[in-house]
Amino acid sequence: MPHTSAVHPPAPGCNTPVLSTATPLKLIEPLPRRRSARTSAAPRKSFRRRYDELEARRAELIARLATLGERARQHPAYKRSLTLLNDNFRKGKLAQRLAVLEAAAFLIDVLEMLTGAA
Repeated sequence: MPHTSAVHPPAPGCNTPVLSTATPLKLIEPLPRRRSARTSAAPRKSFRRRYDELEARRAELIARLATLGERARQHPAYKRSLTLLNDNFRKGKLAQRLAVLEAAAFLIDVLEMLTGAA
């Protein structure tokens, strides 16, 4: 049976196969240039504007937390939401702060449902 592969068996005393020179090489066409996604999107907000928006959202959540009654203050989620809004928020980078605020908002929602507030 004839050998049809482009790779020949190794030569005697050699462990590596030998490529056939009879196989033509295919040229790879370059990929078309893509347009950047940023060119079509709205311009990015400045750092200061994003920072101020996150600070305003944090202040809203702290105000919501302050309106909860004594029953909610005894719940462990109350202290955890305060920790998220203070310690974790301050330690996080700007991109991480949004996730911290979302987690705190979730805990405050749970507290409001459990205690019947709001």
